[in-house]
Amino acid sequence: MRNFVFKILVAGDGGVGKTTLLRRYVNGIFDDSTIQTVGVDFFLKEMHFEDLNASCTLQLWDLGGQERFRHILENFVMGARGALLLFDLTNMPKIESILNWVNIVRSHDFNLPILFVGTKLDLDDAIAMDDDTALDIKNTFNMIDFLKTSAKSGHNVEMAFETISKYIIKNFKY
Repeated sequence: MRNFVFKILVAGDGGVGKTTLLRRYVNGIFDDSTIQTVGVDFFLKEMHFEDLNASCTLQLWDLGGQERFRHILENFVMGARGALLLFDLTNMPKIESILNWVNIVRSHDFNLPILFVGTKLDLDDAIAMDDDTALDIKNTFNMIDFLKTSAKSGHNVEMAFETISKYIIKNFKY
């Protein structure tokens, strides 16, 4: 069995649910009382893929979304193998913001694989972003896929990290 250690960035504007999604994934709990991440936070998670005969340790870097922390983030992205770029499905994201995040996470690797992740799917009455628009954004910025998640229900949370991990394993350069 092949063993990998991957640094995965979790990026997006403040309040989109990065820390909440990570806590759901790593600890299996939904905690909507999180406070904004100051700078960067860090999580670890083991994954096993029988179908790929591989296991990996994910080093998950929760990048603070507030504008005032952005100047320090470039120091934390080096060595990343992939990223999840989160946006809140109930608020139409600004293209400049997405471009800014893509530039931050790809600042050391122009081809860094990014998974575009819509959050807060459980707030179905308030969804502002339709799938076609999200797919257009994904394609514009050459992201590997688009997925809708809910940290509250757990919907597609594991799938998001499986998707980016399997993509990296399948495209791993020795």
